[in-house]
Amino acid sequence: MIPRVLGLLLCLWLPVAAIAQPAQRVVSLAPNLTELAYAAGLGDQLVGVSAYSDFPAQAKKLEQVASWQGVNVERVLALKPDLVLAWRGGNPQRPLDQIASFGIPVLFLDPENIEQVAQALEQLAPYSPHPYMAQQAATQIRQQRDSLKKQYSRPHPLPVFIQFGTQPLFTASSKTLQSEIVSLCGAENIFANSRAPWPQVSREQVLARQPQAIVISGGQQQRDSVIAFWQPALTVPVVTVDADWFSRAGPRIMQAAAQLCTQLQSLPSH
Repeated sequence: MIPRVLGLLLCLWLPVAAIAQPAQRVVSLAPNLTELAYAAGLGDQLVGVSAYSDFPAQAKKLEQVASWQGVNVERVLALKPDLVLAWRGGNPQRPLDQIASFGIPVLFLDPENIEQVAQALEQLAPYSPHPYMAQQAATQIRQQRDSLKKQYSRPHPLPVFIQFGTQPLFTASSKTLQSEIVSLCGAENIFANSRAPWPQVSREQVLARQPQAIVISGGQQQRDSVIAFWQPALTVPVVTVDADWFSRAGPRIMQAAAQLCTQLQSLPSH
């Protein structure tokens, strides 16, 4: 009886195993997808990437087959991938349809918050020769998120302005990953309730909301520019976060969160 049960279980398991075959040749069409692929244990399988795929360092050595101008379908096909990682928000649909018409699986990954970054890693696990790496990376992201939320929670959140550019002046709503990071750090995005994910705002709108800090991506040069832009009307601390960490929906988003939380911790909320 027991052997018959084991045989039945084996038959039930085999089709699942056949479906979840690790990929041999992978093309990534966005920098954050490249980072996700490496974190999921697919680094050795990558044969083509998009422009600005510069992390980890070995990604720079791979052929670039996509950029803001589009996807080079001919080069993608020449690389003979058995999996293409795409992003609906940035990759045009027509070349993806062309790639799919050749029987090449196209996996769309569009993480818009921390949980979805973890879920994207879990989606990659069945395609990875090292699925445990993807699962561990997803677990680590969730643990880091929960730890930061607990550590930096404030009874009175610090009002902050998330600034992108100056001419025009853009910010982020609560629908964005960047706003979620700000919230993790015990701060409150002053434009969280905006209907558009990336609203354009005016100086007057910002000043009326009285932020106690400004969060930007970049380094000292960008910080100096933002300080000069607001003086003398607004003289609050300007906090910088690594641009790649803060802008890419990938595993390093938690490094951006840790970097931001550390800096905001020293600022008092009124």
